[in-house]
Amino acid sequence: MTRAALVNICFHGIGAPRRPLEPGEDQYWISAGLYEQILDEVAGRTDVRISFDDGNSSDVDIALPGLSRRGMTATFFALAGRLDAAGSLSSDDVRRLRDHGMTIGTHGLDHRSWRRMDVATRHRELVEARECLEDVLGVAVEEAALPMGQYDRTVLHSLKELRYRAVHTSDRRPARAGSWIQPRYSIRRGDTVESVRTTVLRPPGSLERLKREAVGVAKRLR
Repeated sequence: MTRAALVNICFHGIGAPRRPLEPGEDQYWISAGLYEQILDEVAGRTDVRISFDDGNSSDVDIALPGLSRRGMTATFFALAGRLDAAGSLSSDDVRRLRDHGMTIGTHGLDHRSWRRMDVATRHRELVEARECLEDVLGVAVEEAALPMGQYDRTVLHSLKELRYRAVHTSDRRPARAGSWIQPRYSIRRGDTVESVRTTVLRPPGSLERLKREAVGVAKRLR
């Protein structure tokens, strides 16, 4: 049986940042107005999934109220190393998201690439970060989002070995319901509702789809 196609949309920061940004990170911060417009565009669509990376305080200040007003849910991938830091989610914030029916996943500890990690770093990023969130939440954390969207077969093998139920990438192509790897489209500062309609919500043509799938295969094999 063919699995249903999904569109995974990923947000990062919304509104004005309340912490220093990493180089290049500003391109993933959008206005609250654009966020609300995109939610209106996808509200009620059963083929769209929403997620948030980086654990910014805007997740509870802006993102959560917008979702709640529309009866929507999402997955929030928190950075364990930023919990309770200024401009980031607090432990209470993460529990609040959980209590509002949101799913919490891990984005690691230090917002670094998961490629080429030594044994100690792998344990910190994939095991300790997850355990930190589980201690805060009191529930299992079963999903991971790849920092910077970077991965290779070693990373995927490690995540499989640790029994993560789903792994979310930034490969900008449609996903399949129930697949272990879930590609996502990150919303960027220059996006508009129209660009989301044409480049995210509209299915890619056959050639474009094959190109995007080939990129994912190349990452999985390197």
